Amino acid sequence: MLTRDGYRCRAHEDGWCDRAPGVHYCTGVAALRGPDRGHAHHTHGRAITGDDPRFIVAACEACNLHIGDPTAHTDPPNQPVTRW
Repeated sequence: MLTRDGYRCRAHEDGWCDRAPGVHYCTGVAALRGPDRGHAHHTHGRAITGDDPRFIVAACEACNLHIGDPTAHTDPPNQPVTRW
């Protein structure tokens, strides 16, 4: 999963951090080891989807701990997007 996501923090890039209140600092990196060691973020909660890779994204430690249990937060309001 880290390799698939290019060792970058997809949790932040995909907007999962916006669902949780508060402020944190995303490192942008989800490495295999070292100080920027990555986490696996279960986008719909592990209890719901298990370890299905379709519902797991790479996350830096700060983002994964900031988001916590994704089922505890409501979805943010929709933002209209127009591309011409």
